[in-house]
Formats: sequence, structure tokens, C-alpha cells
Amino acid sequence: MLGPQTPEETHHQAGAEQNGSRPRRFTLPPLHRSLSARLLLLTIGFVMLAEVLIFAPSVANFRLNYLEERLAAGHLAVLSLEATSDHMIDEDLTYELLSHVPAESVMLYRPQRTPSLTLAMEDIPEPEAVYDLRDAGFFTLIGDALMTLARSEDRRIELWGVSPKDNDSVVRMVMQEGPLCEEMWAFAWRILGLSLLISVITAALVYITLLCVLVRPMRRITENMISFREDPEDESRIMRPSSRQDEVGLTERQLRDLQRALRASLHRKTRLAAIGVAATKINHDLRNILSTAQLSSDRLAESEDPQVRRTFPTLMQTLDRAVGLCTHILNFAREGPVHLEISHFDLRDLLDEVGEALKPDEEVDRSWHVRLPEKLELHGDRQQLYRVFMNLAQNAYQAGATSVQVDGGLEDGQLQLEVTDNGPGLAPRARERLFQPFAASARSGGSGLGLAIAREILRAHGGEILLTRSDARGTSFRVTLPLSQSQGHAST
Repeated sequence: MLGPQTPEETHHQAGAEQNGSRPRRFTLPPLHRSLSARLLLLTIGFVMLAEVLIFAPSVANFRLNYLEERLAAGHLAVLSLEATSDHMIDEDLTYELLSHVPAESVMLYRPQRTPSLTLAMEDIPEPEAVYDLRDAGFFTLIGDALMTLARSEDRRIELWGVSPKDNDSVVRMVMQEGPLCEEMWAFAWRILGLSLLISVITAALVYITLLCVLVRPMRRITENMISFREDPEDESRIMRPSSRQDEVGLTERQLRDLQRALRASLHRKTRLAAIGVAATKINHDLRNILSTAQLSSDRLAESEDPQVRRTFPTLMQTLDRAVGLCTHILNFAREGPVHLEISHFDLRDLLDEVGEALKPDEEVDRSWHVRLPEKLELHGDRQQLYRVFMNLAQNAYQAGATSVQVDGGLEDGQLQLEVTDNGPGLAPRARERLFQPFAASARSGGSGLGLAIAREILRAHGGEILLTRSDARGTSFRVTLPLSQSQGHAST
């Protein structure tokens, strides 16, 4: 009633019952394997990745601002030369001005004014690198910034750039790169710390949100499913949905409806199973009684009473139908689920064999026509499929048809067959419960099992049978088998 279990589950449950303990209840997975923890780590990782992607432009912009500030400071320092008549100052003042920049030399070029102004220390060695901010592009600035961070030793650099104080002035400076590198590393550590803080805060908020919005509701749903599986007929174990209108709320309501439908179905099947067991026992005893009546009635054939001899055939036919009905019911109860013995065979040969078995007496006008491709190989249980088509044909003939025709082939990746007869059609009441066992029969004394067995066999093959038409012109059934169960090709 609860669905199949694996051998491990069965063994575990049996061992728990033998030890007098309850089966193991649902528990949350450990923290390192939980969905929340995984999302926490992923959020931290994604935020850090985003910070790495913006780190390079950020550090390049920091370096550019640092150098532009030095250009502006150098511009202001070198303007002090204009306060003198000869554009010269003493050595001590020069060193003091350059120390505030800081730089070793500053030169100001103004196209509209000459000469250029220069502040410089004595005996300055040649610079080891030259950077021109006037022509530096986005990627050039990023590359230069990363190269500066990668250097461990200090070096002397020459810097060219437009003065932030005057767009018509160009400043040339010679300076040490060490202070710049130290400032850039301090900025990088600040970015790293801020990134970690943002990542942890964001991940924690996501973790708490996920725990409240998704994990706890999913745990509640899972615990309810496990509880319902243990006793699906207990109404108190049915899901009680929350008032949420999102996907979780929809899942809870759908689960509640599913559990209610399953509980109702199990209740009906339990009662039917109990009735079936009783009916099987009754049928077994009734068949024995009817068999005894058959043996006893054989003596009536020897009676000299004309009335008795005249009614004897009717009595025997009635007893035969009753015994046959009891036998069908007992066989249906004993068979259980359909067991398939898969093999490869030709469908045309199978249907021809059905037609041979259905050959009536010569005085009866009946026909069996098969219109299929010449080569249509099936992968299924030949004997069970033989029963399907035999049941369909026998039902048609016994309902009054004189002709049965089978048409079809491969269509839309499936084997589609139409089994059509020219009988009087089915009554509306019979069509409503056509495939239910014992619910419908096309003839008096029938068991109503033929179509139920046919559907069970076809569904075991992954196929289906449907009633497509039933009126005064006849009845038509569509038999479908998946392509995985049938391989063939049409040839004319």
C-alpha cells in the first residue's frame, strides 16, 4: 500500500521492528552538506569573485589619482619660481619644496609661456621607467597598476602628465615609486577586508532568508510525507498547508490534495480487497457446488421424460456459464501483476495466428482482416499480446459483429493500431466503466474481465488501449505501444 521498498529499507525496518524500536525518523543533513551552508559558501565565493573583477579597475584608478595629486603638488611647487626675478631659488628652499611634493625634480612646460620652470635636486640618476599619463588607456593603466603591486623593490620613475591645475600645462616629474606601492597595498588590503565583510553579511542574510523561506517549509513538507507514508489512512497525517501564495504554498496545497485522493483510493481499494477475498472464497466453493451439479445433471440426459430431455441442454449451458464465470474470477484473483517474458516477433504473424484460432464454423459468417506493413517487429511478450487481440476479437464477435479489422503502423514514434468491428456498438452505461473489472460485459453471462486484462497487459508494456468510437456502425479501439517496445518499417 505504501509503494515498493528497497531490500536495504526492508531490512532496516525489519531489524528496527525486531529490536522493538521505531523506524529512524527524518533528520536534517549535517551543516556542511545542507543546502543553506552550500548557498552560504557560494554567496561568499560569488561576492569575492565580483570584488576581484572590480579590484583591478579600482586599484588602477587609485594609482591614477595618486599620480595626478603628485602632478598637482609639483605644479604648485614649481610656480614658486615665478616669485623671483631670475626664476631661481636657493638650494635649501628647493629641497623643502620638493620634499612636500614629494619628488626629486619637477619641470613645468607651458606652450604659451617660456622658458619652462624647473625644480630639481643635484645629481639625480636616470629613471628606471617612464610613464606618460597623457596617452594611457584603460587597460594600460590596469597593467601598470598590477605591475607596480608585483614589484618588491623601490625604483625611480619619470612621470609625464597634464597638470590637474591647468589643462594647458604639462608636468614632468622624477620620483620614487616605493611610497606609491605602499599606498596601493594599503588600499588593496582595505578592499579585501571590505569585500570579506560584505560577503559575510550578504551570505548571512541569504542564509537566514533561505532557512526561513525555503529550508524550514521543505523540512515540514518532507516530514509530513514521511509521516503520511507510515500510515496513509490516518487523516491526521494529511498536510495542512500554510497561507503562502508562492510555489511553496502551491506545493503544500497540491500535496494535501494528493494525500486526500490517495487516502480515499486506499480506503476504496482496502474495502474492495476485503470484498475480493470473500468473493474468491465464495467463488471457489460455488464452483465446486456447480461442478457437482454438472455431474449430477448428466443423469438427466438418460431420462425418458420428454420435458426433461428438452430442458436439459439449457440447464447444461447455464451451468457451464456459471462455472466459467467462477473460473474467470478465480484466475483473475490469482494472476496478480502481469509478468512479461520479452522476445522479438513479427506482429503480422501474431495477428494471423489470432485469426486462425478464431475461425468459426463454416455456416457462421465471420471475417478477420489485418492491414499492416509486411515487416513490423515487436519487442514484448508474445503470449500476453496474443491474449489482448484474442479478447478484443472475441468480445466483438460475441457482441454481434461479423467482421473485425486491424489497421495501423508506426506514427509519431509509436505503434498505433485500430481494431474495428461492425457490431451494434456498446451501450452508454457499458462505455462509462468499460475497463473496470466485472463492471461491464457485452454479453449475458460474461465476466467483464476481457478489456480490463487487455489494458493491464498493454500498460505493462508501456502502452495503452482507448475506445475511439462506438455507435450503430460498430466499435473501434486504439491500441498504442511505445517505439521502445516496437521496431519496424513499412514496405509496400
